[in-house]
Amino acid sequence: MKDYPKHIKNQIRSMQRDEITGYYVYKNIARKMKDSANKAILEKIAEQEKNHYDVWTLYLGEISPSYRLKVLFYQFISFLLGYTFALKLMEMGEDKSKKFYDSIGEYIEEAYAIAIEEDSHEAELIAMLDEERLNYVGSMVLGLNDALVELTGTLAGLTFALADPKIISLSALITGIAASLSMAASEYLSAKADNLPNALKSAIYTGIAYIITVILLVSPYLLIPVSPYVSLVIMLITVILIIFFFNYYISVAKSIPFRKRFWQMIFISFGVAIISFGIGTLIKLVLGIEV
Repeated sequence: MKDYPKHIKNQIRSMQRDEITGYYVYKNIARKMKDSANKAILEKIAEQEKNHYDVWTLYLGEISPSYRLKVLFYQFISFLLGYTFALKLMEMGEDKSKKFYDSIGEYIEEAYAIAIEEDSHEAELIAMLDEERLNYVGSMVLGLNDALVELTGTLAGLTFALADPKIISLSALITGIAASLSMAASEYLSAKADNLPNALKSAIYTGIAYIITVILLVSPYLLIPVSPYVSLVIMLITVILIIFFFNYYISVAKSIPFRKRFWQMIFISFGVAIISFGIGTLIKLVLGIEV
């Protein structure tokens, strides 16, 4: 092995292991794909990763294992959140590694060719990906956002008006489930009226997003019934986490800005909650209700 500077050797070893890890990630996802065109492109990228690994192995004179946990992680993420999200997340990691190519290129000429191939990965992936669930992001946003705004306000108002976790959770569940069915039906009729294909699937995605959100927001009142105000705080933290996770998912999978959408949803949800605090307290004082 050529006598490279120590920091260059460490960079090459890091790249070598990343490439063989990428090879296994792409191969595993390609193996489960039904679309032949998508499968072929992923297998091509996997082979490129393997070729890059072979180049680094040749120069180092030593083999390297993959990051097994990282391979398993992307398999799990692909299953849970879809292959689009998993692959975009993978490419984000590769973007960060490109900064090493310039310094390595001074010692290894092939580094520039590898950098060009790495640059082509993202364009190829964006061109090929057509995952069904991402075609219904609009429906999921509709269900999620409506549930967050309505349930945050409802739970906040009920907390100050009733102050009983059981009654609050029961009222919110009835309201939430009824609203999810109503929202799904409205989405179906709207899609039908616009002659859009797959109106039923749009309605299902809307309804599922709504119901999941309802369950997550009501859970603190059911699982931690010590104080409705403690449950309220936990519910508001849950709102922040849901908004963060969903917007991060969309920003990665659809390659759109994260920050603006995140703060938009935060301000809307918490604005409604604050207004509901006041309404709940006012109703309790005016009507003299004590529960």
